[in-house]
Amino acid sequence: MTIAALEALTFGLGRLNEAARNAGHRLCLLTGDRSVYRHELARLAPGEVDIVDVDTTDEAACAAALADLPDLRGLINSTDTWSVPGADLAAKLGLPGPDPNAVRLLRDKSRVRSLLHAHGLSRGRALAVAADDECAAAEILREIGLPAILKDSAGTSSRNVWPVRDEEQLHTALAQAAGRSFNGRLFAEPYFSGPVYSAETLSWEDDTKLLGVLSRQMSPEPSVREEAAAFPVGLPRPEHDLIEDWVGRVLKTAGHATGFAHVEFVLTTEGPELVEINRRIGGALVGEALCRALGTNVYDAMVDTALGRRPALLDTAATPGPATGFVLVYPDRPGTLTGWTGLDGLSAFPGSPEWYPTAAPGQRMEHLSDQRGCTGIVLTEAATAELALHRALSAAGSIRPVVAADPLGLFEQLAQARAALSDGFLLSAQVGVQLGESLDVRRRRR
Repeated sequence: MTIAALEALTFGLGRLNEAARNAGHRLCLLTGDRSVYRHELARLAPGEVDIVDVDTTDEAACAAALADLPDLRGLINSTDTWSVPGADLAAKLGLPGPDPNAVRLLRDKSRVRSLLHAHGLSRGRALAVAADDECAAAEILREIGLPAILKDSAGTSSRNVWPVRDEEQLHTALAQAAGRSFNGRLFAEPYFSGPVYSAETLSWEDDTKLLGVLSRQMSPEPSVREEAAAFPVGLPRPEHDLIEDWVGRVLKTAGHATGFAHVEFVLTTEGPELVEINRRIGGALVGEALCRALGTNVYDAMVDTALGRRPALLDTAATPGPATGFVLVYPDRPGTLTGWTGLDGLSAFPGSPEWYPTAAPGQRMEHLSDQRGCTGIVLTEAATAELALHRALSAAGSIRPVVAADPLGLFEQLAQARAALSDGFLLSAQVGVQLGESLDVRRRRR
């Protein structure tokens, strides 16, 4: 018997494979790029996970690949990008799975915001805008006000997100957005002030359990990339109960009835305000953090859900384990990653630091303002999330990605400049002459 995964998060494949085997099934991964899972696959014996190489953006090709699997019993989709295709495929193949329409709603952050606002679960509303509309700024100022957030309604990894606090930032953000491509559409919503957290939950037929709250450290504005996190946050009982009640009502209203959810929120002076809902385990090392803190393989619940049965985790008392903290390590400039310094010294730090690489030497690092620029993650343990995070920050501070400047960057810039000028060749010649004259003058001075 087989359980298939339509892509997966970067980390957790080994845990998922163990859970599938615990249920008496083989795990088959459908992927368009095996290199995403290089760290996880290196830890597994060859052939332990069946892998089908297929263009996972081609739903027909995925359907054909799934139809060829022996005795397929369930389809797991733990990513945002493939959540809608995964729901559609499960429905077409008659497998247990979420309502595709409910998944489409959750993938639209603008619709979710408006729905929660209509039900009194958010003080803010969403406003769809066209970045190239000269009236967009005025409409945002009138309908949403400042500060505000502009973002992609179906965005991931903190891409295409602009916090704006004044009119100058608003016009700059709209100008930048006009030159970007979006998975969904651009919309604006109020900016809520306060620390950002994530509620990690598990649901079955609208019965939701709060597994814990994850802290989230974001970079300074205007970039909004994730820098660090820790789990589980030690909240006072009143705040814990408030969040548990709130997140249960939010998920039910948004139509998420079954499975894991990673619910990002801001804890404001007036209570929690939603950032977004992801119908999956949190990314990075959230799955690993859950497994350690709860003393169990939480991926068993993912398999249970895929097989259409109530997850045992909902009714099982947790065996408290260590808290964890993890820090994402970014390069300080774009270029080609050649390696890291400091990895051999991690064992000297407390908390049993572990290194989880997300990039490989030879890879170009271009997008440093969001999670695509992450080269690896340091994870540590402690008795509390606070101590674990302090340890992770200390250990991660000793690691430096080594990046070589990409010589192609200069030539690409010159090519773009020349192409943009009608007299590019003449200008290039003039620049060359001027450069030669300048060098000649310098030689004479020496």
